[in-house]
Amino acid sequence: MTDSERTFLHTDIKKILPDLPELTINILEETLQSLGVETCDDFKFIEEADLLSALRPVQARKVLAALKLSCQTPESSSSSVDALPGPSTTLQSFSPQSSPSTSSINSQSPNTDWVDTFHVPWDKLPQELMQLLECGKRPRPQMRREMVRIVVHEMMRKNPCPGKRSTTEVAKKMVAKYPRSLQDIIEGDVIGPGYHSLVKQLQYRIENVKRSTTPKLRKRKRPNNESDTDEVPPEQRAAMQDTYGCINWDLKSLPLGETPDSQRQKKEQLKMMFQQNDTNTDEVKRLMKLTFYTQRKQVNQGDNIKCLLEEWPFWFNELGMAVHFKELTGIGLKETFTRNLTLKGERLLNYFNTVGVDKNKKFLQAVTTLKVMRGELSDCSVDVKVYAKHK
Repeated sequence: MTDSERTFLHTDIKKILPDLPELTINILEETLQSLGVETCDDFKFIEEADLLSALRPVQARKVLAALKLSCQTPESSSSSVDALPGPSTTLQSFSPQSSPSTSSINSQSPNTDWVDTFHVPWDKLPQELMQLLECGKRPRPQMRREMVRIVVHEMMRKNPCPGKRSTTEVAKKMVAKYPRSLQDIIEGDVIGPGYHSLVKQLQYRIENVKRSTTPKLRKRKRPNNESDTDEVPPEQRAAMQDTYGCINWDLKSLPLGETPDSQRQKKEQLKMMFQQNDTNTDEVKRLMKLTFYTQRKQVNQGDNIKCLLEEWPFWFNELGMAVHFKELTGIGLKETFTRNLTLKGERLLNYFNTVGVDKNKKFLQAVTTLKVMRGELSDCSVDVKVYAKHK
């Protein structure tokens, strides 16, 4: 996907869903890229399910319908105008301000966007907790856990299996109402979006509630008799794993132009390249991206680590691991780590210089070394790396 097409997509998505967060737009662009979208014509091969990793169902339908319409040829556009119920066929007709389109979609799936109408049950929270929230004070951990239990109970009454997007929306509402009490803050600085820890607490509570209804791993009853066992097979065990944070956990189809044979050929090519000393890193990245579908299939089938190491050797070094992580989560691992290290480095250095030197002699040695090198270094992230090296 070229830069011009990215700009085109970014602009049109903002027109269709003007309230969509910038991060979600970026994830959506990455999703379309991973699906193989290169030209406007490719949108006719995209289905609603392909976008559900980044958007809610109604949002996915709006975006998909609008993008397909905007990429039609004049002839096809004119013929489609007659088939549409409304007089307007511009992108604005799919925006949230267009009540006929929105209402018709919502009437088809009334329970899809339950989180948009979900009301946090503040009236059911303990009086003491509500007083703290109203006064802008931080609740004790025990009271915060009680709040999470009550909110999750109400969420699961609306939807027995809330996803991460729904959980995030609820957490946003809660933090927006009582930021001083619930926002993630350390020494006056807001950490990340400010609601990450609350999202995690809600997710963990949902998983705990669902635990009684999900299959559990069981030990073998008769270790000496392999034909009589209650052990969960690898495929089922892999399917039970947590998928939070992943946008491409289980891909439904091969990339455009790829076949099982071409995937096997690329896998063998990667194995051969791994044996070479002067590996072309750009080519490795390209092949790792193209074979991501097959990699995920093997992981989700429950293949063991030894098998994966033999089949995908690049997966276990920095280059291949970074590519796979980026495709799986939409996040650049090394770039994100370095950026956050720079942002949080000053706080880490302060800890090392005060608390750390009293607890561990290695910290004291690192402090001494850093003072010698400090004339050459000015970046917090570099300082932290010096500490880590001597730790």
